[in-house]
Parts: sequence; structure tokens; C-alpha cells
Amino acid sequence: MQGIIYEEASIWQFFFVTLLLGGWAAWMTGRACADTWRPMPTLIFFLLLLGIAVRFIHHALFEGTMFSLQFYIVDTIILIVLGVLGFRYTRTNQMTRQYGWLYEKASPLSWRSKG
Repeated sequence: MQGIIYEEASIWQFFFVTLLLGGWAAWMTGRACADTWRPMPTLIFFLLLLGIAVRFIHHALFEGTMFSLQFYIVDTIILIVLGVLGFRYTRTNQMTRQYGWLYEKASPLSWRSKG
């Protein structure tokens, strides 16, 4: 998997930067977009910028390549998945809490009409 998904000598560096630091930031970005009622395309734009920041952290801390399209795409896909999960989780809680007479939770990531 090294060279395909991550470029560092250890997978733990990839987990730390992309999944732990970047994933937490992506989840919080998704939450913030949902809390402020922003649309999904705005979230995607913010996560694309976050992908650049994660590439910079790989470069600054572990001497990874800053401008690698392959690793940027891998990192950004992971960030988008985690950010959208944070967005949907928060939006589901919003809809069922603020419009409790209309909606109920169908799952942690979706809601349905009560009627």
C-alpha cells in the first residue's frame, strides 16, 4: 500500500496526519457547515482546501511531497468521506431536534417524516 495510498515510511504517519488530524478537522468542518445551514457544495469546497493543508502537514513534518496529485486525491477523498459523515450526523440531529413535530430519526445519518 505504500506508494499507492501513502508515501511515508510508516503507515502510522499517514494515520496520524490524514486520519487523526485531518479527519478530526474534516468532521468539525462538516459539523460547522451543518450548524450554519450551509449547503453541501460549500462543505466540499472547504474540504478541498483542507486537503491542501493536510498535504502541507505531510510535507512539513515528514518530508512528503507537497504537490502530488495522487496523494492529494487520496487524502481529500478520506477528508470528504469524514466531513460528509459529520455533516449528515449533525444535520440529522438538527432536523429532528428543531422540527421534532415533522421528523424523526431513521438512522444516525438520516431522518424521515412522522406522517
